[in-house]
Amino acid sequence: MSTVTSPTATDQATPARRKAPRSAKIVIAGGFGVGKTTLVGALSEIPPLTTEAAMTTVGRNVDDSSKVATKTTTTVAMDFGRLTIDEQLVLFMFGTPGQDRFGFMWDDLVVGALGAIVLVDLRRIDDCFPAIDFFESRQVPFIVAINRFEGEESPDLAEVREALDLDETHPIVVCDARYRESVKSVVLALLDMLISAFRKRQVRAGGGRRGL
Repeated sequence: MSTVTSPTATDQATPARRKAPRSAKIVIAGGFGVGKTTLVGALSEIPPLTTEAAMTTVGRNVDDSSKVATKTTTTVAMDFGRLTIDEQLVLFMFGTPGQDRFGFMWDDLVVGALGAIVLVDLRRIDDCFPAIDFFESRQVPFIVAINRFEGEESPDLAEVREALDLDETHPIVVCDARYRESVKSVVLALLDMLISAFRKRQVRAGGGRRGL
């Protein structure tokens, strides 16, 4: 007569413990009213944290809203959202305020950032130069995303690159900041650039070996 025994705790298969995903920080910057808050809201899987305040008469005298006449609020601190890329990576998105008078916040927002997106409105292309200059001076990798507004023709990316005086190491993409799928391609372009740069550094560190 055989004896059936129950498996002990050590005999039972223990499920593999899932590692917590790593987190990374990216910054979305650009001129006043370019669509940064809209972009973060379109991508975030959680209700985005925004610091929108109503524009006052005094503020309108300071900020040029002539190209965004329907804009009634403005970001006075930052926008914050979260996007899960996969089981291994979660992105935290920080949108900067666009007005020059809030520029002192940028140094804090950029600490620990993996990379950045400079959002551009081609109707006011000069407004993006402070963001580009800032990231270049802080050596923060960035790409340029053109927010294509309704009714606008497709931009000539070569002409935009020349106007911004950017080399090929900085990708330029076109998006509509209102739509998740459109903006998702911008984040993927940023991640592709960062991964490519990381692999190149590995090759250089390994003396040219390509065992990747």
